[in-house]
This record gives sequence, structure tokens and C-alpha cells, in this order.
Amino acid sequence: MKILVTGGLGFIGSHTVVELQNEGFEVVVVDNLSNSSIDVLDGIEAITGKKPIFEEFDLREKPRVQAFFQKHDDIAGVIHFAASKAVGESVEKPLQYYENNLGVLVYMLQELKKKHGASFIFSSSCTVYGQADKMPITEAAPVKPAESPYGNTKQVGEEIIRDTCKVNQDLNAIALRYFNPIGAHPSGKIGELPIGVPQNLVPFITQTGIGLREQLSVFGDDYPTEDGTCIRDYIHVVDLAKAHVAALQRLLAGKNETNYEVFNLGTGKGSSVLEVIHSFERVSGKKLNYKIVDRRAGDVIQAYADTKKANKVLGWKAQSSLDDAMKSAWEWEKIVRSSS
Repeated sequence: MKILVTGGLGFIGSHTVVELQNEGFEVVVVDNLSNSSIDVLDGIEAITGKKPIFEEFDLREKPRVQAFFQKHDDIAGVIHFAASKAVGESVEKPLQYYENNLGVLVYMLQELKKKHGASFIFSSSCTVYGQADKMPITEAAPVKPAESPYGNTKQVGEEIIRDTCKVNQDLNAIALRYFNPIGAHPSGKIGELPIGVPQNLVPFITQTGIGLREQLSVFGDDYPTEDGTCIRDYIHVVDLAKAHVAALQRLLAGKNETNYEVFNLGTGKGSSVLEVIHSFERVSGKKLNYKIVDRRAGDVIQAYADTKKANKVLGWKAQSSLDDAMKSAWEWEKIVRSSS
């Protein structure tokens, strides 16, 4: 079956393309390369022995989206990653985020509802829960007012899909609410490649470890947690990619109970910022240069997933430990720096 992966050369997208191809799917990638590199295609081919079909264009151009679906009229499913994802930037550029994250989603769904029985996997986020009332967070936890335009695009995105599925019974969709994806492919051929200053903790740690960044800032050590730093659920990107394949296969096999479903994707375990730093120090043998600074606006105290639903219904479970993920991220960082 032919599957479209939007943003398929990005961090999570590229790992998902690998897992799809490993399962025998024919993959078409659309990416505008705004936050990714064309070299990732070679990495995917090196791992799987096959290069996906690639088209470079911006999905905000509606005529291009329409023309694409006319050309590839045999697409059975879409995994939709293409979106802007930096929380801080979204506060500065809200309209850019609403146009890119919601406009493109609308164009995708407009095309898919013309098809018979299309399957759609949406890249959502645990940011929809805000600071949840109870840990671990289940799918039944209330969706809180968003802390940023980025978070709001994930909430509204889910609402758009749900409303579309209500009136298009032929369309089947799953929203996957990720916790914190980290790590890299064990082959060392693909990984996280942030352009500019990293927005996420782990690439900042590895870049500091290798000397690219002078120092890591830890935002606050006075939170009501065991060591005073924020707690998150860090999931290895390969585990996350495999969950997308499991969700897609569920829809393609018609096993979904309703035509719109939601799943949390995490490990079910929370790790503090200092625990992540100590994990890096363990696997790398390096002392990390970090300092405690003031809290950062918008950071929730803790967020980790209740994964029972995904474990039971999708038959999927995260396999890798925090140390496994940190080791793969460090190996990837060393490969990237040695080749640059």
C-alpha cells in the first residue's frame, strides 16, 4: 500500500518512514526542507535499502496539495507530521503557526474526504493536557487551555479532525499524543538535526557535551518534585515510529472501534531534567557543564503518560530505556560532528 508521510524527512517522520518501509509499505514523502535536510533520504535508503518517493513543496500551497493527490490517487493512508513545533517561536509568530499547522491540516482532510475509506494519523502532543490534575495522564484527562499558540494548534487540530470524522464516516483517523521523543536510529544513519539553537533538552545536552554549546541551562530547581526539576516522559524515537505503524495498521485492517481515536505515546515513566543529565553522563562518560537558572514561562511541573490504552489496544509498548535513548542520541551527535 502507498502511504504519504508529510514532513517525512524530519526527526520523527524519517524514523517512521524507515519503520513503514521495513513493514513493506510504499512511502511517498512530502517535505519543504524548512527544518530538515535532503541528505536524510540517503540515510533512509542506507537503513532500508530503498529510497522513498520524494516530492519537495510547501503544503501551504493548496493547488499543489490538490495536484499531488490527483497524481498519487492510490494513497491508502496519510501520516501527517508537517508542522511548526517550537513553543517559544509560536508565541512570537502565532499567525505563522496557525497557517502552517491548521491550514495545511484542512487541505489534507479536504482531499482525504474525497477518497473511499482513507486512513489518517495525526501527530498530536501531550501539550493538549497542560498541567494535568493527576499523574500518570490518561486519554480521559481534560484538555486544558493551551499555554502557547503551538499547543493550541494541536488542540484545535484534534477538534478539526474529530468534527470532520463526525460527518465523514468513511474517513478513519487516529490522533497520537506524544510525550517527549528523543534519541536516534541505532544505525547512526538518521537522528535529530535541529537547525540553529535546539529547542529541546536532549540535543542541547549532546551539543553541550561535544563542545558546540558552552553550557546547558536548567530552568528552575525549585519545582515540587524530588530533585526540584521538571519531569517529562522521554520516549525513544524508534519506539514512537513503531507506534505510528501500529496505529496505521489498525485503521487499514478496520480494527478501530470508532472512526476517530486518541492514544497517548510514552514510556509511562517520568524522568526529571537532572535525571536526564545524569543518564547522559553515565552513557557518555562525560561531566556536563550545566547551571541552574530561573524558571521558564509556560513549563508544566510534570507530565508522563498512562500508556495502558496504547499497550492493550495497539499492541505496542515502548522498549528502550532512558539510557538506551541517551546513548543513541550521543552516538548520533558524534557522527554528525565528525562529518561536518
